[in-house]
Amino acid sequence: MAQKAEIRSNLPAKIQECLSDFWGMSLIFSVLMILLRIIELTLIFNNHAVRLSFGDVIGFSLFEDLSWILYFLGLLFILHIINSFLLSVRFAKSFTQVWLVIALLIQSALALYFFKTLQPLGKDLFAYNINDIILTVRSSGQLNATTVLCGLFISILIFFIFNFASKYLVFNTKPALIFTITMYCFLIFFYFVPVTDSKKLSDTKSNIQLNKSKYLSEQSFDYFMYKNEFYFDFYLRSLNDALFVKKEFTDPTYPFLHFTDYPDVLSPYFDSLSTPPDIVFVLLESLGKAYSGKDAYLGSFTPFLDSLESHSLVWTNTLSSTGRTFGLLPGLFAGLPYGERGFMELYQDFPHHNSLFSILGKNGYESSFFMGSDLSFDHERDFLEYAGVSKLVDIRHFDPKYKKMPSVNGFSWGYGDKELFNNGLSFFPGNNGKPQLGIFQTSTTHDPYLVPEREFYSHKFEDHLENYLKLPESKKTEYRDYKNIYMTVLYADDAVRDFITSYRKKPEFANTIFVFTGDHRLPEIPMASRIDRFHVPLIIYSPLINRPSYFKAMVSHFEVTPSLLAFLRAQVGIELPDKKIWMGQVLDTSRVFQSKIAMPLMRTKTQLIEYLNSEYFLSDDQLFVITDGLNIDPVEDQSLKNKMIGEFEDFKSKNNYTIQTRKLLPQD
Repeated sequence: MAQKAEIRSNLPAKIQECLSDFWGMSLIFSVLMILLRIIELTLIFNNHAVRLSFGDVIGFSLFEDLSWILYFLGLLFILHIINSFLLSVRFAKSFTQVWLVIALLIQSALALYFFKTLQPLGKDLFAYNINDIILTVRSSGQLNATTVLCGLFISILIFFIFNFASKYLVFNTKPALIFTITMYCFLIFFYFVPVTDSKKLSDTKSNIQLNKSKYLSEQSFDYFMYKNEFYFDFYLRSLNDALFVKKEFTDPTYPFLHFTDYPDVLSPYFDSLSTPPDIVFVLLESLGKAYSGKDAYLGSFTPFLDSLESHSLVWTNTLSSTGRTFGLLPGLFAGLPYGERGFMELYQDFPHHNSLFSILGKNGYESSFFMGSDLSFDHERDFLEYAGVSKLVDIRHFDPKYKKMPSVNGFSWGYGDKELFNNGLSFFPGNNGKPQLGIFQTSTTHDPYLVPEREFYSHKFEDHLENYLKLPESKKTEYRDYKNIYMTVLYADDAVRDFITSYRKKPEFANTIFVFTGDHRLPEIPMASRIDRFHVPLIIYSPLINRPSYFKAMVSHFEVTPSLLAFLRAQVGIELPDKKIWMGQVLDTSRVFQSKIAMPLMRTKTQLIEYLNSEYFLSDDQLFVITDGLNIDPVEDQSLKNKMIGEFEDFKSKNNYTIQTRKLLPQD
């Protein structure tokens, strides 16, 4: 009886100690989370030229944080109670401390990532292998001894603060129970009555307001719950009679296979060719239309490319197929579907497919690919080897006389763009009598944006603002916030200038077609709209062009390969396969804005949430109309929205079928 009485007398004290420990630490945790939010917003508004004010975002930002704090504490409270009564109050206290510290460190890291990129980190994290993640983090300069030591120091400091809180913030049972009941009442409210910002959100505003830990947890749950679920139920049908090319789909076991003649739209702008031309692609890392070429809304930082436009064919409303580099090669050179995380992630067993490389190879062309960094990143090497590219030159194949780009913490992506072109020209074009296909992929305009010849480009940047863009002093501050980025763009443009200047001295220049484009717009400078990340330059330059022109029709990377092949067939009689799987149409040469394409757009390796057809754009379940300059405005048309959702789901079903069956193009 005495033992039972002792147990009963200890239980209230144990409950009080358990609840007091939890709420003493949790209140401090909540204050630190709010403090982190204020620091995050201060950093963003002091370092980024966002067209918002602190007051525009603080209210809903704190609401987001409160919902995440309550959700996290609600789960942790259950574990704290279980540990207290099944193990010990002391263990429960230590366990809760550890997870509160981890949560704060994760929130800090995610806030720093967002501060640097203006993009929240979601399930995209799981789309890359560990080596690629380590490479990317090292390149950013964030992984070094200083950051590790700072993290350890902050962790120890927070542990000390939590110990102090549990010792001196002591709550009786009644107020602790009130805190607990209130927490779960609010949790129920947040679950059943979701609250959103009453104003239409820009992507930038929406992303700033997100609680970054909440976003990552929701994205992670979605990824791990549904990543292996593939559903397909599709129809073999043409999308729209208004599209440029009418495709005939005939075999449901190969849903992308079609028969059609892609028209030659380029010959009217060229001299007649007597021999197959050399073709050179220059793929410029992170070159968005926002800061390159005519009507760039941020002003152009590519004066040399601008000068080429008057001698070229220029499409001012061009889309990349993906919002990051992983889709550049499959989209531009083969018009391929996306697979689960980008087509190149199918590298272990590529579905059979054709590409510009393989088709031109069968027509006597020799192909070469040049890059200043590691071709293994994103499995580009696997894709190019499958395509039969004759010569692959990357970071491993540079003469010792060339210097690598500036390093950060001992890491460098590789060689700068000037070194890339100079090294490539020692191999290319070949002198074996075969027509040449050469691709140069740059990398200087990539995080951490460390430009070679920094002092020279620092002066050039200021001169560019003053004399090329003619900006008033009041506007220059916005550009100086991104000086490192703009300097790398100016450097890349100079590298292209030196490359073309050298190439003009070669006899092969007179019979060469150059194609310039970007892989995507960089995210660190705030974007104007959801489609802005895909808006890139597209320039075809050649001494063979006799009618330089600007075109305002909307086109994409998917249209480039079918158009070039149709042009070469008409001009020099190359042979093309009857069976085709190109996702695209052909390059529309309309001089007024129109859209005769339909395509999905893959934002990141785990975000296939955008689709367009004609002049309408579906993004994350919201419908927009597209106008010249790729400006978008929301529209309300449920019938049209349902139609586009149906087309998008049809594509995703075909894409999933291809992932599961690897049936893309029948083997000959």
